[in-house]
Amino acid sequence: MVFDRIDRQILNLLQEDGRMTNVDLAERVGLTAPPCLRRVRALEEMGAIRGYHAALDPAILGYPITVFAMVSLKSQAEADLAAFEAHVRAIPEIRECHMLNGEIDFILKIVAGDLKAFQDILTTHLTTAPNVASVKTSLTIRTTKALPGIPVAEA
Repeated sequence: MVFDRIDRQILNLLQEDGRMTNVDLAERVGLTAPPCLRRVRALEEMGAIRGYHAALDPAILGYPITVFAMVSLKSQAEADLAAFEAHVRAIPEIRECHMLNGEIDFILKIVAGDLKAFQDILTTHLTTAPNVASVKTSLTIRTTKALPGIPVAEA
């Protein structure tokens, strides 16, 4: 896919503020509203824009604990990987799941209301899951940087 300068500006601006009105967006990129909206719709249709969401504050909503869990599996056969991925998709507190290359098979981002709730997730859902060899966890002390999306460079 080839994105021109205006497409990249649109992507960058919407990534920063997905609630921006089309009129404001058009003004910022130097277009009138109708062609700007056509570009946004085209970016959505091609999949460059996958959706819009609100950035929520986990602590305010009762999830002050964030833990990263490194999971090693006994088998890396495709069926076993798919089964593990399906298992973690069903656990709402697991917010991210990334398959890795190397000693660790997956890294998970988990949120919890307190340490006991995290321990319950760990002992009830993770360490007992089929094919799990080991789980190593690291509790987040503070987050210095958490930017959504990706850097959008100008063309």
